[in-house]
Parts: sequence; C-alpha cells; structure tokens
Amino acid sequence: MHKKLFIPGPTEVRDEILQTMATPMIGHRSTAYADLHKSVEEKVKRLLNTTGRVMLFTSSSTGVMEGAVRNCVARKALHTLNGEFSRRWYEISKANGLPVDTLEVAPGQAITPEIVDAKLAEGGFDALCLTMNETSTGIFSPVAKIAELVRAKYPDIIIMVDAVSCMAGVEIQNDAWGLDVCLAGVQKCCALPPGLAVTTVSSRAMERAKTVPNRGYYFDFIENEKHAAKFNTPATPSVSHMYALDKQMDDIFAEGLANRYARHLAMAEHCRAWARKHFALYGDEQYASPTVTHISNTTGFDFSALNKELGKRGAQVSDGYGPFKGKTFRIGHMGDLTVADVQWLTAQIDDILKL
Repeated sequence: MHKKLFIPGPTEVRDEILQTMATPMIGHRSTAYADLHKSVEEKVKRLLNTTGRVMLFTSSSTGVMEGAVRNCVARKALHTLNGEFSRRWYEISKANGLPVDTLEVAPGQAITPEIVDAKLAEGGFDALCLTMNETSTGIFSPVAKIAELVRAKYPDIIIMVDAVSCMAGVEIQNDAWGLDVCLAGVQKCCALPPGLAVTTVSSRAMERAKTVPNRGYYFDFIENEKHAAKFNTPATPSVSHMYALDKQMDDIFAEGLANRYARHLAMAEHCRAWARKHFALYGDEQYASPTVTHISNTTGFDFSALNKELGKRGAQVSDGYGPFKGKTFRIGHMGDLTVADVQWLTAQIDDILKL
C-alpha cells in the first residue's frame, strides 16, 4: 500500500507530475532544452519575485548550500543556528575550511533581527547564513525583517537563505528583501521528486564570487552563469525534473500564489489546534512554521507503533529529528496536500491513540 507522506520531505507527488517526468528525453544542448530551461527559470523568478538570475542544479539542497558558501564567503560567514539543519550548513562551511562564527539560540526559538544586529556589530563578517524554516524544530524565522536590518546597517554583507522547506509554501520577495542567495530543493513545497535544486543569485553575490578563489567546480556561480545566460548548465541536467517543474509551476500559478500560501497556513492552523488539544506545540508559537508542525509527545505514546498503524491506513508522519527523536513528532503539511488531507490524518491518529 502506498503511504501518503505527511513528513517534512520528500512530499507527496501527484500522478500528473510523475507522468510528466516520463516525457521522452531531449538533448540537453538542444534548442528544445534551452526553451524548457528558459521557461522554468522565468516561472521560478515569478514565484520568488526576482528579476535576477535563477540557477538550476541537479542536486539536493545541501549541494547548493555548499556552493553558496564557497562562492560568497571571502572573510568570514556568520551562521545562525536554531536547529539541526541550520547547524548542517555551519558544518558544511567548516568542512570546506571557511572562516566562520555562529550565533546560536535554544532549539524552539527563532533567529531575530535584534540578535543578528548585535552579532554583526562585532565586525569582520561578509556573509550571513539564515535558515528561514528550521525543519527540525518547526520554527519560522523572520527573514524579511532580518534582511531589512542587514541591508540598512551592513550593506556589504551577502545574505544567503535556506528556504528549503518553505519555498512555494510561503511568499518570498527576493528582490524587495534584498536577498543574495535563496535556495531550495523541489521535493518539499514544490511537491516534486527529489533531485533538483533552485537558487537565486544576485548581482552582488556574483561580484563577490569573482573575488573568491577555489569556488569549486560543480556549483561555481561564475561558470554556471556562462551557461545560464544561454539557458543551459555546465553539466548534464535532470531533463525529467525540468519538465516536471515547468508543469508544476503552471499548476501553482493556476491555483494562485495567494491561495497556495493560504492553504498552507490553513493546514498549519488545523494541525496546531489539534496538537494544542491533545499534546503541546514545541517551541515559540509566535514563530510556528506554516509548513511543518512540531509536536511534543506529552503522553509518551509509542511513536513507532503509531506510524506502523498509520502505514496500514495509508499515511506516514515523522519522528522528532536528531536530539528530539522519541520526544516529539512532526507533521509535514506542504506541497499539494489539502486541509481535507490533514483533517483525515489527525482523525486517524485520534482513532489509533483513542484520543
């Protein structure tokens, strides 16, 4: 039996998208591919409200996280840590031998403009790494307000944003906020199979990259820009993913971006209300994620047993991640799921746990 995925990713993929991925192959140096690439890039620009470059990588988001810091850190990066995935980005920078410092808050808390300001005021930084939606804790940090502060007080700092688990589920005003790099994989709110990542690259980030030696090869912004200008990529792309993303963008716009964001919030509000009634929400509720709800297991039920029974009924949710394993659980409500879907899910959990 297929289990409908209510996890923080990968998310449920509609049959129409899977069928689109079976479109016959074309050569990636052909005019047909360039047309496809151009179509996808223009649609992603519309999604992210940018007129700048959008780059498409056959990769997980982690690859682009590495590429971003290798291209944009010349002096020292400030990594903001409030969970396991923001910590991963920090570990990536360290693994690449880059100069880094951290600003860390307790899990369940958000990164705020005030604490970023205090840390940047110490000086010496030329890049800032922000995780917009921390999947491990279900916390959504106010990136727009942070970016506004940084642009006003620290104009030379490159702002890089991990929007992995919220892009296409919340509004992102890339240019208005002054973001330099905003990256995500398509397997979350875009509701495609894993394997393709997208990122914005501002002219400011491109100029920074020109000054940075040893940018690597696969994710080198300068090398990729040479090909992106001709609607192509240096290495062979996943053409099947490009077909799927092109169609999914059309479907997203057909739904309407405002409607899509409202649907994500409505799913979140249902899950939050249900969690408050039977358990407790984890973390600072004013920063609760619109795409994944993180719930404290206050009754001590056996999560593995719950998920096994849910599997028999055709669904799957997620255990807590990392240090939260066995102590919390997470419901992903993103992509093409509906309010009716999450209502059905919580009703199943009610029945299994006799809530």
